[in-house]
Amino acid sequence: MRLSGGKRLWKDDGCMQGEDGAVAWVALRAAAGVGDVLARRLVARFGGAEQTLAAGASALAAAGLNSEAAATLEAGRQLEAAADEVARIRAAGARLIPCTDSEYPSLLSVVHDAPLYLVARGEPLGDGPAVAVVGARHATPYGKDVAMRLAEELAQAGVTVVSGLARGVDGAAHGGALRGGGQTVAVLGSGIDIIYPAEHRELAARITCSGTLLCERPVGAAPRPEYFPARNRIIAGMTHGTVVVEAAGRSGSLITARLALEGGREVFAVPGRIDSPLSVGTHRLIQEGAKLTASVDDVLSEIVPALRARAGVRTAVADVASSRRPSGDGATGSMDDALVPLLAGGPLAIDELIRESGLSASRVLTSVLDLELRGIVVQLPGKQVQLAKR
Repeated sequence: MRLSGGKRLWKDDGCMQGEDGAVAWVALRAAAGVGDVLARRLVARFGGAEQTLAAGASALAAAGLNSEAAATLEAGRQLEAAADEVARIRAAGARLIPCTDSEYPSLLSVVHDAPLYLVARGEPLGDGPAVAVVGARHATPYGKDVAMRLAEELAQAGVTVVSGLARGVDGAAHGGALRGGGQTVAVLGSGIDIIYPAEHRELAARITCSGTLLCERPVGAAPRPEYFPARNRIIAGMTHGTVVVEAAGRSGSLITARLALEGGREVFAVPGRIDSPLSVGTHRLIQEGAKLTASVDDVLSEIVPALRARAGVRTAVADVASSRRPSGDGATGSMDDALVPLLAGGPLAIDELIRESGLSASRVLTSVLDLELRGIVVQLPGKQVQLAKR
């Protein structure tokens, strides 16, 4: 392994492949004095991880790196260890997703301290609508039931459910998304090969069949208390909103909610019993402006406009909506178009469309979004819908 002409880095066994080779990304983040924020700034300046390593100490110092870290990168002292880590990632059946890769979540990429790269196992990450469902580890049966039902209905509406694979609400959310036939992403506070808690190993295996395990830690890294708040920034950062189901007054779920709020994302909270300690956190969120969430409609009604506002290109969002639409529940173009005759007599409220169509609320909301993006209907104030004028 060596630098060639100051431009390209490679390893004889083929670990390095092109300018975005995995070894360069691992080596860059492993260098002393280089964190995610600085590393991403260097990548943006030099055009990639490999170019950063080949830039030379003086150029690195001019870019803001201290002299010791710049000398370390120039000497390539961390390359062998980085190559070993890449080999361990591959042996674990995982892959590395650099921040410049198209698979890297676009919402996460705008977070200030987003990871330089992620390690993933399972299906490729999509870039469609995603919602975090988090909450108490020692959840009540009510909390787990609510989390499972919300996640199931979100999945049926084509929304990816993101959580942290913890006991309680997290596990119920993943299970609900799987039951709904949708995609779920579990963000770990450990290495990609360490499933915590151990009783969720079977759940993790099920997730990798249709969803994704995700982390930022090295292979073999055991879960540590300080890893979980950092894990929460990924959960909040890669989703359009966060739903909190049961949380004590001092809860990691509240950290996720705060990060979501700071990132300009939606925050939802499910109310609970007024005499339950696990309602303290969620009720406080509601008092501070989180949307009281009694059903999946409360979530979809908020994120659908947010998705539309952030879409930029209508056809791109329409393609996402179509690709994320589940194959069950009759979710086809003809199902969406079945709403059109109901609007022939004039505008109808969403509630009336749900009642007249006989479809689920989540199905109607998703269909209305699809029809609007196709230019067939328009939404009016007061949650009403009418056919678009031709």
